[in-house]
Amino acid sequence: MKYALIGCGRVSGSHIKAAIHNNLEIAGLCDIVPEKAQLLKEKYNLEAEIFSDYKDMLEKIKPEITAIATISGTHGEIALYCAENGYNFMVEKPMAMSIAETDRVIAAAEKSGVTAGVCHQNRFNIAVQELRHAIDDNRFGKLSHGSVHIRWSRDAEYYNQDDWRGKWASDGGALMNQCIHGIDLLRWMMGDEVESVFGSVRNHQHPYIEAEDIGVAVVTFKNGAVATIEGTVNTVESLEETLCVFGENGMVRLGGMNASTVDVWKFKDEVSDDEYKREIEEKAPNVYGNGHKSLYYNVIEAIGNKTQPYVDLYAGKRALEIVLAIYKSQLTGEKVYLPLENFASSDMEKAVIKK
Repeated sequence: MKYALIGCGRVSGSHIKAAIHNNLEIAGLCDIVPEKAQLLKEKYNLEAEIFSDYKDMLEKIKPEITAIATISGTHGEIALYCAENGYNFMVEKPMAMSIAETDRVIAAAEKSGVTAGVCHQNRFNIAVQELRHAIDDNRFGKLSHGSVHIRWSRDAEYYNQDDWRGKWASDGGALMNQCIHGIDLLRWMMGDEVESVFGSVRNHQHPYIEAEDIGVAVVTFKNGAVATIEGTVNTVESLEETLCVFGENGMVRLGGMNASTVDVWKFKDEVSDDEYKREIEEKAPNVYGNGHKSLYYNVIEAIGNKTQPYVDLYAGKRALEIVLAIYKSQLTGEKVYLPLENFASSDMEKAVIKK
């Protein structure tokens, strides 16, 4: 399939390696700073044409699959253009910065019939897949509670790379940028259907950014389970992304830097391959993990079969909804009930979180 990449920044290497791995024809690279696209082209010895305007690129090369890996605040706009003009696409997280924008993208994609997905690649981690199978097989019985802890480090050097980082309208804070993958996994495992969210965010160590560097929340699910979220970039060095699920018949804790290893795997009904699952430790080259290759494969298969991918636009909206609900809870001081009718990250510009 003919492939185009929009955005050649920090995560672009993961996309290009996944495209090469899946034998895509990399026809176009686009970035508003063309030199970034040129560097990517040279690094991977690509034949791709360089563009500075994504609309020009799409019109000229007409890719069968497009990846959107631009500034977070532009994801929704570009995804909407692809949807309205019939281009299959996958968009990096967050898929947009507001509920209204996600709804416009979903409606346009469904109207045009394009195949579209969101890059929550950690769903393809081996450990995550095994946990999901245990959920689907009802090995936990009644779910009691769960948690996700994303304890990473981001310093001034990281935020100074680009002037959009850490701003409410273009990026959000730790929860939106670094922690949304773990939040996606928690919601997916605990039952998806959320009743309410009560959260709090602060900026304690990064006075040079607008948004939060620490966020915590309690999530109540409609199935009765409860869960906690802790996400921060305030650790001295990046420590972990840990996902825990507890039920009446079992408990699992996934760890490592991106929920890619099994720390605890214990069920009352022990089966023969549980010993293997306790040994899962997937090595990843960076915090992005290994999931992009599998995610790409799945989207390619979905395009070929004219279906929707494993991580569809609704999955992207559900992860975003939790983050925005935490933001709204901070703004109002109240519990937020879902579905969230409308809220945008930019609504937090009137919030005071630096204490």
